[in-house]
Amino acid sequence: MARKLPINVTAQIAVRTLKSNKLRSLLTMLGIVIGNASVITLVGVGRGAQNLAKDQLSNLGANVLFVVPGNNDTRRRGVAFPKNLVLKDAKAILEQVPTVKSVAPQISSSEVVQYGSKSTSTSIAGVTPEFLTVRSFEISNGRFINKTDMNSSRSVVVIGPDLKNKLFPNQIAIGKLLRIKDQSFNIIGVMAPKGAVFGNNQDKNVYIPLSTMVNRVTGRDPTYGVSLSFISIEAINKESTSAAKFQITNLLRQRHRIIREDDFAVRSQKDALQIVTNITGGLTLMLGAIGGVSLIVGGIGIMNIMLVSVSERTQEIGLRKALGARSSDVLMQFLIEALILASLGGVIGTVLGYGTVTTISLLTPLPATIGIRTIIFTVSLSGSIGLIFGVLPARRASSLDPIIALRSL
Repeated sequence: MARKLPINVTAQIAVRTLKSNKLRSLLTMLGIVIGNASVITLVGVGRGAQNLAKDQLSNLGANVLFVVPGNNDTRRRGVAFPKNLVLKDAKAILEQVPTVKSVAPQISSSEVVQYGSKSTSTSIAGVTPEFLTVRSFEISNGRFINKTDMNSSRSVVVIGPDLKNKLFPNQIAIGKLLRIKDQSFNIIGVMAPKGAVFGNNQDKNVYIPLSTMVNRVTGRDPTYGVSLSFISIEAINKESTSAAKFQITNLLRQRHRIIREDDFAVRSQKDALQIVTNITGGLTLMLGAIGGVSLIVGGIGIMNIMLVSVSERTQEIGLRKALGARSSDVLMQFLIEALILASLGGVIGTVLGYGTVTTISLLTPLPATIGIRTIIFTVSLSGSIGLIFGVLPARRASSLDPIIALRSL
């Protein structure tokens, strides 16, 4: 009676077989390599997008709230926001909400700015002096808008560093005249770099006094008066943010005489972070699933090529069985071959994927990253796929009749 071969002997036979057919082994591994690299890269990119969004939101401040016109249904349908959030609302919040430290109303508009022969379209923000502290911005050169500028509706402007570099390369921008809607504005300051939030490059923005914005750029709404794009609010501290949000909501509901659905929304950094986390988490899951499909395709490739290999190695299998090899030995050999191919392909694919993620992180603003748990899971998954898709070829090989197999000799 034939004895079962030790697992180490079977493994040695499997390794020798793979080495003797290097090209076939490499082609078999290729699908797993591509699948593993895809999973690592796509998950790394998804996490990079999540990290980028979190970094941008952290610049908003943990105790900053934003009041915007329109409700959730308005934003979902993409219709124009109502103009019922007005300057008087901002003043009422500052005066009547005890948990609020400072308020910075803002009017935003997209306009063309020009200096000499150079021009560009950018966002113009009409703000108050409180904007600098509430939004944690800093001045790089010159000064920011002050109360005198506001009270006199002066034609002064503070520009972002990217806009300065575009319109005034290798020049001092302060003191120059910038044209907005055929009106001249004196540049009094340049902002320090702040970065982008939700695709909006804040370093390209232009800031003018809110009163000047109303009188010379946007005008007043005949129904509501000075309509605002949104209101930035700084709570006393991080712990009072929830209380401030509740009090602001109640105050505005009273002021707007709301009985049912609000015509405004109060958002905090935490709210925005939760939304972004849900979106980017879903994106990462979707990208990982796409990469997983590539792994499954790679597993099918292993099965197909090993089925062909069984047909080509009929004589070898028949000879082994005639010499005393058991069906379980042949089954184990083919399973080990599939496991080696899938695991080795998984390791190579992981190295390629990790290298791609690192390259993306170094060469782009996206902080792509991948965790050790994801790497271990992906390599383990590729090995499991190799075993699963190697079962059918292994069973076919082990079930060959040695007499029929030897007839082809």
